[in-house]
Amino acid sequence: MLAGVAAGTINTIVGSGTLVTFPTLLMVGLPPITANMSNNMGLIPGSITGTLGYRAEMVGGAKDLKRIVPAAFIGGLIGALLVLVLDPAWFRSVVPVLIGFGILLVLFGKRLGAWASTRHAPESPRRLRMLQASVGAAGVYGGYFGGAQGVILMGVFTALTDHPLQRLNGYKNVCATTANLVAAVVFVVFAGDRVDWGAAGLIAIGSVIGGVIGSTVGRRIPPEVLRAIIVAVGTIAIIRLVFFP
Repeated sequence: MLAGVAAGTINTIVGSGTLVTFPTLLMVGLPPITANMSNNMGLIPGSITGTLGYRAEMVGGAKDLKRIVPAAFIGGLIGALLVLVLDPAWFRSVVPVLIGFGILLVLFGKRLGAWASTRHAPESPRRLRMLQASVGAAGVYGGYFGGAQGVILMGVFTALTDHPLQRLNGYKNVCATTANLVAAVVFVVFAGDRVDWGAAGLIAIGSVIGGVIGSTVGRRIPPEVLRAIIVAVGTIAIIRLVFFP
């Protein structure tokens, strides 16, 4: 439950809460696939809570969300199906690279966005397609594993949109929640017997509390501080996955 509180808080502010709860579930003896599925189930309530906490920042964003949420939905569906057919060890070898890419996008996203604006207007069809494809790819990752999905999404949004960082944090919460929710449905339908519902329930209780904490604290963080937190959490995630798998 405490791990759920920590993960719910981290997910709402940055993303990477899975890197707290997933190892915790492994530590108490759950098999990797069961831990992955149970973790996904448990973190969804906290993600919903955190998303609702960012309602004010997303006012006027319905048009944007209609463009990117379907991509997150499709990506999450594909990622969840991959859980059922692929060896987790294979995909996790790529995770640190993806997180590192997300960190670079967060660091240099504003410059990339300015450069992209000189070549394609923010509303250009090509830039929109790039955004949708990137969100879909992040959704695949989120449906499969999800650790630091928020870092990757924030990097994509920073590079390919011109919105304030706190609004993008709200978008990140919506897209991550969508991908995870779709994955949860797939797990229930095709592998419900492999979910530890007791563990998922405890994480859910904690993640709701964490979602409230994260949405309260995260909305008050200045953009540059938030960017620094994203980079720090992403770097820690890479170190954790590479050196302490």
